[in-house]
Amino acid sequence: MAVVHQSCVGYGAEPFASLVADYPGDDVYPSADFRTEWGPVFHRGRLDGSARVLVLGQDPATHEAISRRILVGEAGQRVQGLLAKVGVHTAYAMVNVYLYSVFGQAAGSRHAKDAAIAAYRHRWLDALLVGTEVTAVVALGDLARTAYAAWARTQPDTAASLHLAAIRHPTYAEGFARASGKPLAETTAAQLANWNEHLPDLAAHVTPEGPTDLTPYAATWGSTDLAPIPEVDLPPGAPGWWRDVDAWATRTGDDKQTKRATISVVVPKGARTWPAL
Repeated sequence: MAVVHQSCVGYGAEPFASLVADYPGDDVYPSADFRTEWGPVFHRGRLDGSARVLVLGQDPATHEAISRRILVGEAGQRVQGLLAKVGVHTAYAMVNVYLYSVFGQAAGSRHAKDAAIAAYRHRWLDALLVGTEVTAVVALGDLARTAYAAWARTQPDTAASLHLAAIRHPTYAEGFARASGKPLAETTAAQLANWNEHLPDLAAHVTPEGPTDLTPYAATWGSTDLAPIPEVDLPPGAPGWWRDVDAWATRTGDDKQTKRATISVVVPKGARTWPAL
């Protein structure tokens, strides 16, 4: 019997068809601060009204530029594991603060209150949150929390009905360790302690679609804390290794501009099925 694959149906229905037909470009996202040459990456998850949780991320990175869906790399796998803890396995939608990958460490903060960027993002948040079945929003990091607060001021009634879990970004530990010089073990423990603080309230405001496991995170990532991305989240024909925990895309080059223009994709060893020579 042939294997039946699932895939994301895309953006055929309104208002999403209009949103992806009318997205901002370099006029709103200056190319000095965003990798607009890689195109926008819009979302991941359900657009059919079945979402119960909205995840607001930051910006697409290498895996996302290739797969055309957000939060599919290690950060996405960590978020997938968090959602699984509260029994949410596919009933979510995810969007980012920025449509395009940020170029330069300060660029994200510099555009945090950009009105033109926010205007388009608010259209997505309106579509996913106003009059829908979403009951909780998970904001990943400070930029996402700021972006959500800006939207909430435009839709105060809807925002009042939603639970907000403003947690540390899934790669906070690595980023803060590099910036501060603190041991990665220490920053990882702090990140997971933060996630543990939000876990009970998030679970209380979400209707699970499957088994839950509210066992708190330990001081370091465990083998079951990351979860693969569901096949139904990705475009038709996406290879299975796009959804794997193993990293498969990196920026390469000897200088910033070369790295900006180059993403190297390598099939993980465990996914290689061709015969050895």
